[in-house]
Amino acid sequence: QVQLAESGGGLVQAGASLRLSCVVSRGTFSLATMGWFRQAPGKDREFVAAIDRSGDSTHYSDSVKDRFTIFRDNAKNTVYLQMNVLKPEDTAVYYCGLQYSGIYYYHAHYDAWGQGTQVTVSS
Repeated sequence: QVQLAESGGGLVQAGASLRLSCVVSRGTFSLATMGWFRQAPGKDREFVAAIDRSGDSTHYSDSVKDRFTIFRDNAKNTVYLQMNVLKPEDTAVYYCGLQYSGIYYYHAHYDAWGQGTQVTVSS
């Protein structure tokens, strides 16, 4: 069974940067679209960014575009989310998801998830 493990979250001040990592094991990472989603308390899980299997195509939500960058290293079975100029509204638990087919921004189309990593941005 495929497993995902996120890391890199933490508590930072507004304007700071963080890099999240997600390592995939027991799955065919190079054939999967990878996505990052986040969920704040009392809110639904929302799409943040996605990257296709080759890394050539990326997608972002409007709220993070130009601040966040998603990239992957297929040799390391790892996907990353570089987050710059963090804002308090970015505070959430960030989840890494793996998808073999489906709509990249629709969380229900993902086949596996990590346990999440907390990102807290203070003002």
